[in-house]
Amino acid sequence: MLDELSLPKVLPVGTIVFQTLFLLVAIPIESYILHKAIKFDKKTSIFYAIAINVLSTVLGWNVFFLLEPILPVKAKSELMSYVFFNTFQDNLKTNLFLIGFVIFLGTFVIEVLFLKILMIILREGRNQLDLAEMTQREKSLAKQKLKMQNNNLITTMLIANTISYSAISLLILARDFLKRS
Repeated sequence: MLDELSLPKVLPVGTIVFQTLFLLVAIPIESYILHKAIKFDKKTSIFYAIAINVLSTVLGWNVFFLLEPILPVKAKSELMSYVFFNTFQDNLKTNLFLIGFVIFLGTFVIEVLFLKILMIILREGRNQLDLAEMTQREKSLAKQKLKMQNNNLITTMLIANTISYSAISLLILARDFLKRS
């Protein structure tokens, strides 16, 4: 049983370091945008940004490790070549934009859903007390406000993800440029 829990013989240290760097870039960007656009206080926006980014990273790597064994051998070798050695092969280069777009959309959906869930869980007690004291008109206005906040939340998360992914893409381009120099 201890053999199953041992560390792998080859550890992709570069990938781990860059994933950490990506989180260190994405979290401040997204927390700043949450703070400015949705008007969370700084502590709350940092908490939400850390939570949604760590969750989306963990889920992303889990999806990667679930899909990797079922990939064809050629695709698997190209993927491992990129993860371990940061080298592209021809087939991976052509599919890179499609893969990046799918990852972006998946991350966006996961982050929006998780942020909504966190907001509901962390504000649950306050909403139950408020609903008991509200009139029908106040409830209707609260529902309209919640609908507007929901649209604002989706738009804000789209902007935050776009900016953080752009910053991460610039880091990847800089890394590749420095590697070639």
